[in-house]
Amino acid sequence: QVCMRRAMASAAKRICLSPMAPTLQAEALVARLDLISVEDKAGAKGLKKIGTHNGTFQCDEALACAMLLTLPGYVADVELVRTRDPEELAKCDLVVDVGGVYDHGKLRYDHHQREFAETMTELNRNVKLSAAGLVYRHYGKEVLQSICKAIEANPPAGFVPVPEALMPKLYEKMYLGFMEHVDGIDNGVNPFDGNQVYRVTTSLSARVGRLNPSWNEDYSKISGGENAFRNNRFREAMKLVLTEFIQHFEDMVTSWWPARAIVEQALTAEARKAVHPSGKVAVLPSFCPWQSHLFDLEKEGFGGLTQGEVLYMLFPDSSGSYRIQAVPVEDGGFANRKPLPEPWRGMRDEKCSEVSGVPDCIFVHTGGFIGGNKTLDGAKAMAAKAVEF
Repeated sequence: QVCMRRAMASAAKRICLSPMAPTLQAEALVARLDLISVEDKAGAKGLKKIGTHNGTFQCDEALACAMLLTLPGYVADVELVRTRDPEELAKCDLVVDVGGVYDHGKLRYDHHQREFAETMTELNRNVKLSAAGLVYRHYGKEVLQSICKAIEANPPAGFVPVPEALMPKLYEKMYLGFMEHVDGIDNGVNPFDGNQVYRVTTSLSARVGRLNPSWNEDYSKISGGENAFRNNRFREAMKLVLTEFIQHFEDMVTSWWPARAIVEQALTAEARKAVHPSGKVAVLPSFCPWQSHLFDLEKEGFGGLTQGEVLYMLFPDSSGSYRIQAVPVEDGGFANRKPLPEPWRGMRDEKCSEVSGVPDCIFVHTGGFIGGNKTLDGAKAMAAKAVEF
């Protein structure tokens, strides 16, 4: 705990001095996918073989295979076999998304069995697992450690090494923030209850699906014909999903993780009560990813926090003005614990100041989740009136 807090204190200093642009520091892991042989049949002896089905591919087996290929045991002398032939699959060391068997002891990870009902119960989640979810369950922490090592070999400015104690939290956040929607989509699980208001057609799963050849593809001029074309497209699918998986994880370790120290400092009882005696308002010295840290720290009871206590977060924006943002009911949600007062919503500049009674207002969003003021004192005054409204 002491080491983690020292690391986070160091991170707080660095993140203010060295803002980091999103980069793919672990790009070598993606580039090596171009070196992996993708075949219709198991090849030479001595090669480790990962098997999956041929034909139309989906996001789950592309991601499952791509994650496995980041592991030290599959770095060299490995080939990918795409087939449904039981004899060929039997030659494979590990098989995903085909074969009708889920048995970790035998390295078989299919989820299409009638009786299959596995979910990530260890994380208290109830979405049925896909092949990607099964691979993540058993190898996810090793995959994240491989990516961490790749980032550490080419660290971005301000990078803070990730302590081993943080890995379980990162494992959970990667499942909730990236893996679970792949499981849900592959298994046809709706992400909502009730009526669907609009469609999302650009999900990762949809983009992988579009890499499949069209029904009227002309294979006559393609060396190797249809199978070779599909296998090459499957390689592109693996590169796509692994790139986005790594980028999501990189964002956590280079941006989200260092931000915790800043959020901690803002959420001490002393700091909050210096902003407003209720302790319901906090101020960040600079913008950083704060929402999930706030929810985590509330659950931990940090600084005497109780769940649902903090209503507003204040922080400077890129123009030098200040924002006041309502805390959502749940991390990433749209409903807020206490939106900014209804009479202020949709107002701008002088009209906003007139209605709110606070000088130097810039705006309040029509949804009441965020507003702006030219000064920190003005943002604090908005927060004080909103708390008491």
